[in-house]
Amino acid sequence: MKRLLLSVALAASSLAPLACDLEKTGNQLAADHVMVGTLLSTPQVDVSASALAGYDAGTFGPDGGDVISLPAQTAAAVFLGTRSGENQQPSGVPGASVTVLPVDGQATTLTEDGAGSYSRTSVGEEGFQYQSGATYQFIAAQGGTRYVGQVDNAPVKETIAALHPPEGFLRIDASSALAFDRVAVAEGQDRTLGFVTVVPLSASGAQGQPTYTNVPKTPLQFLQLVGLPGPYREARVTIPGTAFPSSNQTYLVIFQAVRLGGAESDNLFLGSALLAGTAEVGVVRTR
Repeated sequence: MKRLLLSVALAASSLAPLACDLEKTGNQLAADHVMVGTLLSTPQVDVSASALAGYDAGTFGPDGGDVISLPAQTAAAVFLGTRSGENQQPSGVPGASVTVLPVDGQATTLTEDGAGSYSRTSVGEEGFQYQSGATYQFIAAQGGTRYVGQVDNAPVKETIAALHPPEGFLRIDASSALAFDRVAVAEGQDRTLGFVTVVPLSASGAQGQPTYTNVPKTPLQFLQLVGLPGPYREARVTIPGTAFPSSNQTYLVIFQAVRLGGAESDNLFLGSALLAGTAEVGVVRTR
């Protein structure tokens, strides 16, 4: 475990500016505490009730008269752990006070979920909204010590034209793969990471359990992402057919454009993974 985390940290340090503070980097390489954090936003989505019910006449335009609106939501999650010991995963640190905030903005306090995990959503919290372009800090305080991770320049929504055909939703055969191209980036700039989640919708618009996601699931997988982000930066995204297993079913395709940040304070491990991003959403109806 220590060898793997060290390789992740070395990969992260190779991406740092040449003028970085070598003493700070050395402290972060030796730090025992590690943080994984995400701040992800999804916009409001308008879905045709007719299409959800399986009627071909359903539309998604403002004049369709049968639109169900799924509200926008912002969600934050943080894992604070230590990388001592021989476990395959970092050991969670309970009892911390954890906040997420845009620099010079309003802080949102996360709720402790246990085992070093903390989270919050914007449901019932009007002040907790994702801000494109903001620099976000993830702050955990325990016993008078603060651990700070940071993501600079939170990305704007990446518009995927293929997810918005004139009909308003895509029609594909059940169990068929779906591929689309991401927006081109300017020369010399890194593409943001791209995460995909596919969720089935009931006739009433209720979301089921995801049928597919490439979002890392464990703290260790997020840490590995720091060293190997390449697969998430591919220009073409392919969703396997297993994501659309049922016929006559409506699915949401949620594509998150995410920027990767890392440790900001000296006492946080250099390989910490902090991510912020916002989603583009398409609707798929299977035959």
